[in-house]
Amino acid sequence: MPKIIHVLAFDNAQVLDVTGPLQVFASANDLARQRGQPLPYSVSVVAAQAEPVMTSAGLALVAEPLPTVDTPCDTLVIAGGWGVYGAAKDPTLVQWIRAKARHTRRMASVCTGAFLLAASGLLDGCRVATHWTRCEELARKFPALTVEPNPIFIQQGAVWTSAGVTAGIDLCLALVEEDLGRAVALEVARHLVVFLKRPGGQSQFSVTLSLQNGGSRFAELHAWIAENLTLDLSIATLAAQAGMSERSFVRHYRAETGQTPARAVERIRVETARRQLADSAASIKRIAVQCGFGCEETLRRSFLRAVSVTPQAYRERFAPAQP
Repeated sequence: MPKIIHVLAFDNAQVLDVTGPLQVFASANDLARQRGQPLPYSVSVVAAQAEPVMTSAGLALVAEPLPTVDTPCDTLVIAGGWGVYGAAKDPTLVQWIRAKARHTRRMASVCTGAFLLAASGLLDGCRVATHWTRCEELARKFPALTVEPNPIFIQQGAVWTSAGVTAGIDLCLALVEEDLGRAVALEVARHLVVFLKRPGGQSQFSVTLSLQNGGSRFAELHAWIAENLTLDLSIATLAAQAGMSERSFVRHYRAETGQTPARAVERIRVETARRQLADSAASIKRIAVQCGFGCEETLRRSFLRAVSVTPQAYRERFAPAQP
């Protein structure tokens, strides 16, 4: 029998938080249909109100009424969006989610949908992801949660939470992989023309973007670093590129980015190495040289500090399956 997937929407939900997950499961069905196989999923949008749900983008969605709590369900995906605050104050809806969890194999939230899932108490004691702009607010409102600002999605047993917007697609690709295997998940990703199934531990935003931290004084320097990783990126080199004295550069750089120039260079090099490990067949030794580490051992030490796994283990987990 197809696995029953419900995507919970509400007024002022973010449209992609609803349609992104829907399309992942629908694409898995399309692949099965093309091969003459049984459809793996039965997918529907559900909502508490009887009238169409108006998303924050102005697109109205026709949703089915909430199923009874004892109706079997494989996966409940809770969308996010500005309307989540009102939805989280609806005691009937919150109670429905809490009761529905007892008859649902796994629960998931997309973006700020974590606020609604947290209101039900189902996230207490869990590590949780949400949009990076809402992490502090979620942690403040629900102190029983451990809110992590970096991952694009987190799995805690039968509960999954994801970061903003497109991260919901990554989360649902991971659900498809859990159900149907890695090969099918990768094929769905290719059909959707999305980044080939980003790992959940990947940062929500690039290192160079996070380094700007509200300012862009060193944005050009960061871009230059990323293009010149094989150079000797010493303090003297970076200060000269920024047109500053070494002492002034170090002081101003740390004040703006919150870290030392050496640490920033290492993070940019590791981020580049991560992409190459996942996307290319180049040897780890070659990647170490191309990213400016010089040797494989230096890359390994930096990788362990930044990612907590070795480059080889990272490649084994996240590189595309070979045909």
